[in-house]
Amino acid sequence: QVQLVESGGGVVQAGGSLRLSCAASERSFTPLAMAWFRQAPGKEIESVAAISWMGSNTYFADSVKGRFTISRDNDKKMVVLQMNSARPEDTASYYCATSQTTSNASGSARAYDYWGQGSQVTVSS
Repeated sequence: QVQLVESGGGVVQAGGSLRLSCAASERSFTPLAMAWFRQAPGKEIESVAAISWMGSNTYFADSVKGRFTISRDNDKKMVVLQMNSARPEDTASYYCATSQTTSNASGSARAYDYWGQGSQVTVSS
């Protein structure tokens, strides 16, 4: 059973930075595309960022372009979301996801097979 373990959520002031990490626990599993999604209270889940298997391609939602970066370490089966210049509207539960079939950086939730447990990020104004 593949598990994605997230860490790094918390409270940050507007304009500040926060780093979210997510690692796959299963040794025999090779995560292809990896991504972050978020869901704010009362809203639908939305894509935030994604990265291709070899890290050569990335995707960012318009709302986070220029502020967030995504990176991965395939040896550690880990993906990292670096959130800079945080805004109150970034407040949400953040979920990492990985695909066992898609290697491209996709912003579609349907491309992903495994999901993390969610990490709360709160940006105070």
